Amino acid sequence: MRFGLVGTGFWAAEIHAAGLAEHPDAQLAGVWGRDPAKAGALAARYGVPAYPTPEQLFEAVDAVAFSVPPDVQAPLALAAAGAGKHLLLEKPIALEVPTATALVDAAQAAGVASVVFFTHRFAPNVDAFLAGAATADGWTGARAVHFGSILTPGNPFGASPWRHERGGLWDVGPHALSQILPVLGPVDEVTAMDGPDQTVYTTMRHRSGAVSSVALSIHMPPPATQYEIVFHGTAGLAPVPHSDVDPVTAYRSAVQALVTAVATGEPHACDIRFGAEVVAILAAADAARGTGRVTPLPKP
Repeated sequence: MRFGLVGTGFWAAEIHAAGLAEHPDAQLAGVWGRDPAKAGALAARYGVPAYPTPEQLFEAVDAVAFSVPPDVQAPLALAAAGAGKHLLLEKPIALEVPTATALVDAAQAAGVASVVFFTHRFAPNVDAFLAGAATADGWTGARAVHFGSILTPGNPFGASPWRHERGGLWDVGPHALSQILPVLGPVDEVTAMDGPDQTVYTTMRHRSGAVSSVALSIHMPPPATQYEIVFHGTAGLAPVPHSDVDPVTAYRSAVQALVTAVATGEPHACDIRFGAEVVAILAAADAARGTGRVTPLPKP
Protein backbone atom coordinates (compact mmCIF):
# COMPACT_ATOMS: atom_id res chain seq x y z
CA MET A 1 0.00 0.00 0.00
CA ARG A 2 1.43 3.38 -1.03
CA PHE A 3 1.43 5.89 1.83
CA GLY A 4 1.85 9.62 1.61
CA LEU A 5 3.17 11.35 4.72
CA VAL A 6 1.81 14.74 5.78
CA GLY A 7 4.21 16.37 8.23
CA THR A 8 7.93 17.04 8.65
CA GLY A 9 8.54 17.40 12.39
CA PHE A 10 10.26 15.09 14.85
CA TRP A 11 7.35 12.63 15.18
CA ALA A 12 6.82 12.56 11.41
CA ALA A 13 10.49 11.94 10.63
CA GLU A 14 11.52 9.62 13.46
CA ILE A 15 8.33 7.61 13.96
CA HIS A 16 5.97 7.83 10.98
CA ALA A 17 8.51 7.84 8.17
CA ALA A 18 10.70 5.25 9.87
CA GLY A 19 7.75 2.95 10.55
CA LEU A 20 6.48 3.20 6.99
CA ALA A 21 9.89 2.75 5.42
CA GLU A 22 10.50 -0.48 7.35
CA HIS A 23 7.06 -2.04 6.86
CA PRO A 24 6.85 -5.03 4.46
CA ASP A 25 3.30 -4.23 3.32
CA ALA A 26 3.67 -0.45 3.01
CA GLN A 27 5.64 1.90 0.82
CA LEU A 28 6.46 5.46 1.80
CA ALA A 29 5.67 7.09 -1.54
CA GLY A 30 5.96 10.82 -0.85
CA VAL A 31 5.97 13.68 1.63
CA TRP A 32 4.19 16.99 1.93
CA GLY A 33 4.78 19.61 4.60
CA ARG A 34 3.95 23.22 5.27
CA ASP A 35 7.67 24.06 5.09
CA PRO A 36 8.89 23.06 1.60
CA ALA A 37 12.53 22.98 2.71
CA LYS A 38 11.82 20.56 5.55
CA ALA A 39 9.62 18.46 3.28
CA GLY A 40 12.40 18.27 0.72
CA ALA A 41 14.97 17.27 3.33
CA LEU A 42 12.75 14.55 4.82
CA ALA A 43 11.81 13.21 1.40
CA ALA A 44 15.47 13.09 0.35
CA ARG A 45 16.35 11.22 3.54
CA TYR A 46 13.96 8.44 2.57
CA GLY A 47 14.49 8.65 -1.19
CA VAL A 48 10.93 9.70 -2.07
CA PRO A 49 9.39 12.74 -3.78
CA ALA A 50 8.38 15.88 -1.94
CA TYR A 51 5.08 17.12 -3.36
CA PRO A 52 4.33 20.85 -3.67
CA THR A 53 0.68 20.49 -2.61
CA PRO A 54 -1.22 17.99 -0.47
CA GLU A 55 -3.62 17.37 -3.35
CA GLN A 56 -0.77 16.18 -5.56
CA LEU A 57 0.43 13.89 -2.79
CA PHE A 58 -3.07 12.43 -2.39
CA GLU A 59 -3.24 11.67 -6.12
CA ALA A 60 -0.06 9.58 -5.92
CA VAL A 61 -0.94 7.32 -2.97
CA ASP A 62 -3.48 4.86 -1.57
CA ALA A 63 -3.38 6.06 2.04
CA VAL A 64 -2.28 9.15 3.93
CA ALA A 65 -0.42 9.19 7.25
CA PHE A 66 -0.74 12.41 9.23
CA SER A 67 1.75 13.86 11.70
CA VAL A 68 0.68 17.49 12.06
CA PRO A 69 -1.22 19.43 14.77
CA PRO A 70 -4.89 18.40 15.08
CA ASP A 71 -6.24 21.68 13.71
CA VAL A 72 -4.05 21.17 10.62
CA GLN A 73 -4.76 17.45 10.37
CA ALA A 74 -8.56 17.71 10.34
CA PRO A 75 -9.13 19.73 7.13
CA LEU A 76 -6.41 17.81 5.28
CA ALA A 77 -7.90 14.48 6.40
CA LEU A 78 -11.31 15.63 5.15
CA ALA A 79 -9.73 16.35 1.77
CA ALA A 80 -7.88 13.01 1.73
CA ALA A 81 -11.06 11.08 2.55
CA GLY A 82 -12.86 13.01 -0.16
CA ALA A 83 -10.16 11.85 -2.55
CA GLY A 84 -10.82 8.23 -1.54
CA LYS A 85 -7.64 7.75 0.49
CA HIS A 86 -7.40 5.58 3.59
CA LEU A 87 -6.46 7.45 6.76
CA LEU A 88 -3.77 6.86 9.39
CA LEU A 89 -4.42 9.67 11.85
CA GLU A 90 -2.76 11.09 14.95
CA LYS A 91 -4.64 11.69 18.18
CA PRO A 92 -6.69 13.72 18.80
CA ILE A 93 -8.28 13.59 15.37
CA ALA A 94 -9.69 17.11 15.85
CA LEU A 95 -10.15 19.79 18.50
CA GLU A 96 -13.92 20.21 18.15
CA VAL A 97 -16.77 17.71 18.12
CA PRO A 98 -18.38 19.01 14.88
CA THR A 99 -15.07 18.62 13.04
CA ALA A 100 -14.57 15.10 14.39
CA THR A 101 -18.11 14.21 13.35
CA ALA A 102 -17.47 15.60 9.87
CA LEU A 103 -14.37 13.42 9.60
CA VAL A 104 -16.36 10.31 10.52
CA ASP A 105 -19.05 11.20 7.99
CA ALA A 106 -16.47 11.85 5.25
CA ALA A 107 -14.67 8.54 5.84
CA GLN A 108 -17.93 6.60 5.85
CA ALA A 109 -19.22 8.36 2.75
CA ALA A 110 -15.98 7.59 0.88
CA GLY A 111 -15.80 4.02 2.16
CA VAL A 112 -12.21 4.45 3.33
CA ALA A 113 -10.56 2.63 6.21
CA SER A 114 -9.08 4.50 9.15
CA VAL A 115 -6.81 3.95 12.13
CA VAL A 116 -5.89 6.45 14.85
CA PHE A 117 -2.42 6.01 16.32
CA PHE A 118 -2.99 5.82 20.07
CA THR A 119 0.57 4.72 20.73
CA HIS A 120 0.02 2.42 23.71
CA ARG A 121 -2.85 0.58 22.03
CA PHE A 122 -0.41 -0.80 19.47
CA ALA A 123 1.93 -2.36 22.03
CA PRO A 124 1.28 -6.14 22.08
CA ASN A 125 1.41 -6.47 25.88
CA VAL A 126 -1.00 -3.55 26.42
CA ASP A 127 -3.35 -4.83 23.73
CA ALA A 128 -3.38 -8.30 25.28
CA PHE A 129 -4.01 -6.92 28.76
CA LEU A 130 -6.94 -4.76 27.60
CA ALA A 131 -8.47 -7.63 25.62
CA GLY A 132 -8.41 -9.81 28.71
CA ALA A 133 -9.69 -7.07 31.01
CA ALA A 134 -12.57 -6.30 28.66
CA THR A 135 -13.89 -9.85 29.05
CA ALA A 136 -13.65 -9.85 32.86
CA ASP A 137 -16.56 -8.91 35.14
CA GLY A 138 -16.61 -6.82 38.27
CA TRP A 139 -14.77 -3.65 37.27
CA THR A 140 -16.07 -0.68 39.22
CA GLY A 141 -13.64 1.93 37.98
CA ALA A 142 -10.16 3.05 37.05
CA ARG A 143 -7.67 5.72 37.96
CA ALA A 144 -5.07 7.13 35.63
CA VAL A 145 -2.22 9.57 36.13
CA HIS A 146 -0.27 10.91 33.18
CA PHE A 147 2.11 13.65 34.33
CA GLY A 148 4.65 14.67 31.70
CA SER A 149 7.12 17.52 31.40
CA ILE A 150 7.59 18.85 27.88
CA LEU A 151 9.72 21.78 29.06
CA THR A 152 12.73 19.61 29.86
CA PRO A 153 15.78 20.55 27.75
CA GLY A 154 15.82 18.79 24.41
CA ASN A 155 12.20 17.66 24.53
CA PRO A 156 11.11 17.53 20.86
CA PHE A 157 7.58 18.69 21.77
CA GLY A 158 8.62 21.62 23.91
CA ALA A 159 7.99 24.17 21.15
CA SER A 160 4.61 22.74 20.11
CA PRO A 161 2.10 25.65 20.26
CA TRP A 162 -1.04 23.51 20.28
CA ARG A 163 0.24 21.41 23.17
CA HIS A 164 0.94 24.49 25.29
CA GLU A 165 -2.47 25.93 24.42
CA ARG A 166 -4.51 22.74 24.95
CA GLY A 167 -2.36 21.14 27.63
CA GLY A 168 -2.35 17.63 28.98
CA LEU A 169 -6.09 17.09 28.58
CA TRP A 170 -5.83 17.09 24.79
CA ASP A 171 -2.26 15.84 24.40
CA VAL A 172 -1.99 12.88 26.78
CA GLY A 173 -5.66 12.55 27.69
CA PRO A 174 -6.36 10.54 24.51
CA HIS A 175 -3.79 7.94 25.58
CA ALA A 176 -5.56 7.38 28.90
CA LEU A 177 -9.01 7.25 27.31
CA SER A 178 -7.86 4.83 24.62
CA GLN A 179 -7.07 2.30 27.36
CA ILE A 180 -9.94 2.99 29.78
CA LEU A 181 -12.82 2.96 27.28
CA PRO A 182 -12.26 -0.59 25.91
CA VAL A 183 -12.62 -1.98 29.45
CA LEU A 184 -15.20 0.26 31.17
CA GLY A 185 -17.20 1.20 28.07
CA PRO A 186 -18.74 4.46 26.80
CA VAL A 187 -18.92 7.57 28.97
CA ASP A 188 -22.26 9.19 29.82
CA GLU A 189 -21.11 12.22 31.83
CA VAL A 190 -17.94 14.08 32.72
CA THR A 191 -16.81 16.61 35.26
CA ALA A 192 -13.39 18.27 35.54
CA MET A 193 -11.40 20.94 37.33
CA ASP A 194 -8.01 22.58 36.94
CA GLY A 195 -5.12 22.25 39.38
CA PRO A 196 -1.55 23.54 39.77
CA ASP A 197 1.05 22.91 37.07
CA GLN A 198 -1.67 23.17 34.41
CA THR A 199 -3.12 19.90 35.66
CA VAL A 200 -6.65 18.77 34.74
CA TYR A 201 -8.52 16.35 36.99
CA THR A 202 -11.35 14.59 35.18
CA THR A 203 -13.97 12.20 36.51
CA MET A 204 -16.18 10.15 34.17
CA ARG A 205 -19.26 8.05 34.77
CA HIS A 206 -19.44 5.16 32.32
CA ARG A 207 -22.65 3.66 30.98
CA SER A 208 -21.67 0.44 32.75
CA GLY A 209 -21.93 2.25 36.10
CA ALA A 210 -18.17 2.34 36.61
CA VAL A 211 -16.44 5.63 37.45
CA SER A 212 -12.95 6.55 36.28
CA SER A 213 -10.69 9.42 37.28
CA VAL A 214 -7.83 10.82 35.24
CA ALA A 215 -5.16 13.35 36.26
CA LEU A 216 -3.32 14.91 33.33
CA SER A 217 -0.53 17.42 32.77
CA ILE A 218 2.37 17.97 30.41
CA HIS A 219 3.81 20.83 32.48
CA MET A 220 4.85 19.02 35.65
CA PRO A 221 8.24 19.55 37.30
CA PRO A 222 10.48 16.74 36.04
CA PRO A 223 10.74 15.00 39.45
CA ALA A 224 6.92 14.72 39.55
CA THR A 225 6.44 12.94 36.23
CA GLN A 226 4.38 9.78 36.47
CA TYR A 227 2.39 7.41 34.27
CA GLU A 228 0.01 4.70 35.42
CA ILE A 229 -3.46 3.33 34.72
CA VAL A 230 -5.04 0.97 37.25
CA PHE A 231 -8.43 -0.75 37.05
CA HIS A 232 -10.18 -1.78 40.25
CA GLY A 233 -13.09 -4.05 41.05
CA THR A 234 -14.18 -7.19 42.85
CA ALA A 235 -10.97 -9.00 41.91
CA GLY A 236 -8.75 -6.20 43.26
CA LEU A 237 -6.34 -3.96 41.40
CA ALA A 238 -5.12 -4.50 37.84
CA PRO A 239 -2.46 -2.08 36.56
CA VAL A 240 -2.06 -1.72 32.81
CA PRO A 241 1.49 -2.71 31.85
CA HIS A 242 3.78 -0.16 30.29
CA SER A 243 4.43 -0.61 26.58
CA ASP A 244 7.00 -3.28 25.78
CA VAL A 245 7.89 -1.81 22.36
CA ASP A 246 9.37 1.43 21.06
CA PRO A 247 7.14 3.95 19.23
CA VAL A 248 8.41 2.96 15.77
CA THR A 249 7.45 -0.66 16.36
CA ALA A 250 4.06 0.44 17.70
CA TYR A 251 3.55 2.62 14.64
CA ARG A 252 4.43 -0.27 12.38
CA SER A 253 1.60 -2.20 14.07
CA ALA A 254 -0.77 0.69 13.36
CA VAL A 255 0.24 0.61 9.71
CA GLN A 256 -0.47 -3.11 9.63
CA ALA A 257 -3.84 -2.49 11.28
CA LEU A 258 -4.81 -0.13 8.45
CA VAL A 259 -3.53 -2.52 5.78
CA THR A 260 -5.60 -5.30 7.37
CA ALA A 261 -8.71 -3.13 7.66
CA VAL A 262 -8.47 -2.31 3.94
CA ALA A 263 -7.97 -5.96 3.00
CA THR A 264 -10.77 -7.35 5.17
CA GLY A 265 -13.26 -4.50 5.22
CA GLU A 266 -13.45 -4.90 9.02
CA PRO A 267 -12.93 -1.69 11.00
CA HIS A 268 -10.17 -1.56 13.59
CA ALA A 269 -11.07 -0.85 17.22
CA CYS A 270 -9.07 2.40 17.01
CA ASP A 271 -10.79 3.70 13.90
CA ILE A 272 -12.00 7.23 13.23
CA ARG A 273 -15.27 6.62 15.07
CA PHE A 274 -13.37 5.73 18.22
CA GLY A 275 -11.22 8.82 17.65
CA ALA A 276 -14.37 10.95 17.52
CA GLU A 277 -15.66 9.34 20.73
CA VAL A 278 -12.45 10.41 22.45
CA VAL A 279 -12.79 13.97 21.13
CA ALA A 280 -16.36 14.17 22.49
CA ILE A 281 -15.14 13.22 25.98
CA LEU A 282 -12.27 15.71 25.87
CA ALA A 283 -14.62 18.46 24.75
CA ALA A 284 -17.07 17.60 27.54
CA ALA A 285 -14.22 17.78 30.07
CA ASP A 286 -13.22 21.17 28.69
CA ALA A 287 -16.80 22.40 29.05
CA ALA A 288 -16.96 21.10 32.63
CA ARG A 289 -13.70 22.88 33.50
CA GLY A 290 -15.27 26.17 32.50
CA THR A 291 -18.57 25.73 34.35
CA GLY A 292 -17.76 23.47 37.27
CA ARG A 293 -20.75 21.33 36.32
CA VAL A 294 -21.19 17.78 35.16
CA THR A 295 -21.33 17.67 31.34
CA PRO A 296 -23.46 14.91 29.79
CA LEU A 297 -22.28 13.19 26.63
CA PRO A 298 -24.62 13.01 23.61
CA LYS A 299 -26.54 9.76 23.44
CA PRO A 300 -25.66 7.56 20.43
